[in-house]
Formats: sequence, structure tokens, C-alpha cells
Amino acid sequence: MTAVPPVADDGWLVVIDPQVVFADPATSPWGSPMWADTVPVIADLAAAYGPHRTIVTRFVADPTLGGSWGPYYEAWPFALVPDADPLYAVVPELASAGERVVTAGTFGKWPALRELVGDDAHLTLAGVSTDCCVLSTALPAADAGATVRVVASACAGSSPDNHARALAAMELYAPQITLA
Repeated sequence: MTAVPPVADDGWLVVIDPQVVFADPATSPWGSPMWADTVPVIADLAAAYGPHRTIVTRFVADPTLGGSWGPYYEAWPFALVPDADPLYAVVPELASAGERVVTAGTFGKWPALRELVGDDAHLTLAGVSTDCCVLSTALPAADAGATVRVVASACAGSSPDNHARALAAMELYAPQITLA
């Protein structure tokens, strides 16, 4: 079993986007080469928090968002598949990790999470990708007043270097964001 940081009684584990599309570079251009190593750590965290205190998020394409999302999907047309496409499924190892699932068409999940946990929540973040969806969730959550802990070994970046850079950026927000 992996060493799991202590669980606060009022804390929430947020497993960010543990989906097929991010799980394997051979399956998707968004696949993280770090993902396989994070799955056991995330599973241990989810067991420690329990399904009632674990929220799983999902990213799905939403071409109706407009603005910069238009050019984004021009660059990544493979992602323009329906929400129910197997590409956007949660990986089997984590499919039952949490009782709540939040689906959003944006990288950051804080607006949807805020509705569930409130402004001053204690969040532990894990998932993929450190340098996109984790970062985009952590910063606005901390800015809104949430206490955020990012478990580095439970996050997978688009590359090890990008993972390290994202962790370093989030570390600048201490004590609102801490790394474990």
C-alpha cells in the first residue's frame, strides 16, 4: 500500500479526470506517460477517503463554449466525440472511487466542485494532468478560499518536466496550496 497523507474529517478527495483519454499515450495524444504509476496511489487515497468523500471529475468536449475553444478543437479534432464515447470513460480501476461525478467541458473543475463542497472546503487533489486540469482546478479553488493539498505522486503530467513545473507553480501559492 502507498503512503497516504492524513485524511481530514471534513476533507474531500477530488480525482481529476481519471479517463481513458488521459491514461495512455498509445490510445490518445493526450495520454500521460506518468498515468500508470499514479493509479495505485489514487486508489489508496480513494480507499482512505471513502466513496462518500471522494469526487471524480470528467473532462468532455464542449464545442459550444466558443472563444478560444474553437481553435483548441481545431488543433485536437479527435476529442470531438460525444460524452458517452469510451474515450471519455473513467478508467476501470477508478470507476467506483467516488459517489459523485462532476462532468465539465473546461479544464478547471472548481465552479462545479464549489457547488458541492462550498467555498472554504479542504480539498486533496489527484489526477491528470498536473499541468492542465489539476493546475486549472487548484488555483481558482485556492483563490476562492478553499484549502488545497496536491498529492504529487497521485498526479500525472503531460511529461515529467511539465509535471514538475506545474507543481512548482502551485507551490508558490502556499499556504493556500500545499504539496504532499
